[in-house]
Amino acid sequence: MLTHRVVVNHEEQYSIWPTNMKLPAGWDPEGFEGSRQECLARIDQVWTDMRPASVRRLVDASRP
Repeated sequence: MLTHRVVVNHEEQYSIWPTNMKLPAGWDPEGFEGSRQECLARIDQVWTDMRPASVRRLVDASRP
């Protein structure tokens, strides 16, 4: 069975990546590994705001 890991980038966007492959530049392990479905379930739990972090900061800064 192919194992995957949950990865996250500097914009706090999530994805999955096979554990037997080197991570692409800009992506870091989030800390969770498992089957593809388990990793997707983990992302559903932790990625509750799909906006990139820079957009969230901009919107938050523009609020009075």
